[in-house]
Amino acid sequence: MSSILQPVVHYGCHFLLPLAIALLWYKSNWKIAYVTMLSAFLIDLDHLIASPIFDPNRCGIGFHPLHSSFAITIYLFLLIPKKSRLLALGLVIHIISDAVDCLLMH
Repeated sequence: MSSILQPVVHYGCHFLLPLAIALLWYKSNWKIAYVTMLSAFLIDLDHLIASPIFDPNRCGIGFHPLHSSFAITIYLFLLIPKKSRLLALGLVIHIISDAVDCLLMH
């Protein structure tokens, strides 16, 4: 895939998918829902322990600790309780976005 199109798809998934979910299913509180889902970007703090911090040719899924299979399993279970669902949605969307990015790399 084009090197210009890949970041558009990647960041489009990161920002537009949570927005669509917020607008469709959380209409009355869409702003809070959107910001809560975007707060899932905090899982990218695990990039700070990688060397180099950013490598455009590295797939983060399975490499970074908060992008591991174990962590992803926890995110999926966090979808069940209503209190953690919005944050979990953000985490799962973040992982899906990163997984799509990984697929586009190869």
